[in-house]
Order: sequence, then structure tokens, then C-alpha cells
Amino acid sequence: MTLKEKQKQEALKRMQMLQLMNEVRKDFKQSGRVYYSERQSSLFNAVLYWLDNNSKYVKIVKDFEKKHNALVYHCQLTHLEFGSCLSLLYVSGEEDEWQKENDDLNDGYPLVYVVNLDNESYSEFGTIGVRPSMGGIVRTA
Repeated sequence: MTLKEKQKQEALKRMQMLQLMNEVRKDFKQSGRVYYSERQSSLFNAVLYWLDNNSKYVKIVKDFEKKHNALVYHCQLTHLEFGSCLSLLYVSGEEDEWQKENDDLNDGYPLVYVVNLDNESYSEFGTIGVRPSMGGIVRTA
């Protein structure tokens, strides 16, 4: 089994852990389609969109995956005071790190690369707080 195949299996486990909608998991499994959850400013719930409806986001994800040997399985878009941030939830290329990544995810803090869409220099690796919402996720921290 190739690393990409293992990453996809791992991503599906993580999507289940996040309680992402069955349709989101099914699309990812069958075609590799990635969705993103957006928390509208006036709502407390997630709204799901296909990532491929926004070519800018697709390019960000593809460039990230290629550069870091990672597999993005979901994104989360939040509009903050310092810019709109697209958080890329991903499975790293380091299999020996997956257990720690899953432990963090179980605590509600998935491994992400946060892309500040308004100021690229503010983009960074880390974890964010999330909770399930309406088949997607919303950022809590």
C-alpha cells in the first residue's frame, strides 16, 4: 500500500472522528472531493461547500499537499479580525506522528495549516479548536 493510500484511510478515520456528514466522507472516499465548512458570522453552525467551487482554495490545497507530502481531507473557513483564514486539516506524511495527531484530534484540536487569505505572512502550522456542527465543523479556538 502506498503512502497516499494509507493517508486516505487515515483521513477517513479522522473524518469519522470529526463526525463529518456521511456524504462528505463518501465523496472523499470515492472521488477525493474535499469540502470546507464555513461559519457564517451571524450563525453558530457550519455551512458546507465543495472546495472545487473555489479555484483559489483548490490551488492552495494542491500546492500545500505537494510541498509537504500531506493529504488534506477537510478545510474550515473562518473570518477573523486579522483576516479570513482557511484551515487545512490534513494527514501528514509521517506515519509515526499519526497517533499523536489523533490524540490531539480526540481532544478537539486537529492538526492544521492555517492560510491567512488576506495576509499570507500570517499563515502557520498548528492546531485549532473545532466542534462538529451540522455535518461540518466550526472553529472554537
